[in-house]
Amino acid sequence: MRVFGVTYDTGFTNAGTTNHEPFLPDIVQREMRVIREDLHCDAVRITGGVAERLEVAARAAAEAGLEVWYCPFTNGLSQEELFGFLVDAAERAERVRAEVEGARVVFLTGSEITLFTGGFLPGETFQERAAVLGDPVRFRGLLPQMNVDLNAFLARVLVEVRARFRGVVGYASVAFERVDWTLFDVIASDAGYRDASNAAMFPEALKAQVSQGKPFAVTEFGCGAFRGAAALGSRGDAILEWGADARPVRMVEGTVRDEEEQAGYVREMLGIYDAAGVEAAFVYTFARWDMPTLGDRELEPERDFDAASFGIVRVLPAGVAVGEYAELNWEPKAAFGVVAEFGLARRARLAGVVEGA
Repeated sequence: MRVFGVTYDTGFTNAGTTNHEPFLPDIVQREMRVIREDLHCDAVRITGGVAERLEVAARAAAEAGLEVWYCPFTNGLSQEELFGFLVDAAERAERVRAEVEGARVVFLTGSEITLFTGGFLPGETFQERAAVLGDPVRFRGLLPQMNVDLNAFLARVLVEVRARFRGVVGYASVAFERVDWTLFDVIASDAGYRDASNAAMFPEALKAQVSQGKPFAVTEFGCGAFRGAAALGSRGDAILEWGADARPVRMVEGTVRDEEEQAGYVREMLGIYDAAGVEAAFVYTFARWDMPTLGDRELEPERDFDAASFGIVRVLPAGVAVGEYAELNWEPKAAFGVVAEFGLARRARLAGVVEGA
């Protein structure tokens, strides 16, 4: 693969808040250096639904020497609101690209917008639109028009984005979206999760994706840190009950924390994507600040919400973390070590290729 890295969420908006609180620019700068220097990543995918935060994080990433995949990930906007958000984001991404010396920036025109934006599928909220997927016959009937509307929207957005942004442009799609990729420079998919339901067909599906005639990027893959997480893949947070405030309330009884399962999954998938020659692959995710470990994880496992988190660091209450990253209120999980080992080995391998050229 050309570059690899992790997703860094600046704040997905929901229920009047975000999943990254507080968002502190000085901490963001420190964490971008961790991603570059400790995880040995080449790139970071910056996501979120707050315009200013995206630019702050992208600038910090570029200054740390990371390639930036600038990816607005909004929720609850109308199509016209999203249009305006993306046009503004393109201007911000270009500002980072132009102002930070040596900056490398890829701009993605949104992520999974048919699910998280009104008007593409029936339903006023994400939950209502997601419920449509539970009726396969009805959903299949809606897909043709949904994809017509999606591509018309993206084509309109691209006119404005390309007038403002001078770099590579893509879109982070979900599996059922049939995007007209002729309009884009890079093909990207959030559907990089292998689980029990797609494991048998996964190798052929990946081969087909890589063979589309344009660079193919995996913008999301990962799993939770509990026993059975790898089989669930992207559905891992189903073991949590959520409150009306978009915060976890309790875990499914009997959940067993297993960081090695998450680490093994990340290790295997990084190897698969590297061997397949994808353009880029991004582990989901660096941290889930809304899913911390509260209390004693041994005595109160039902409050160890991080077990369901796809984050490669374990978020803790202020003052609880110990070790090298204590001031950041998190500790590395086993998957953190896997990413760092992969990045270091990859960097050494690439250096050897250059030396032998």
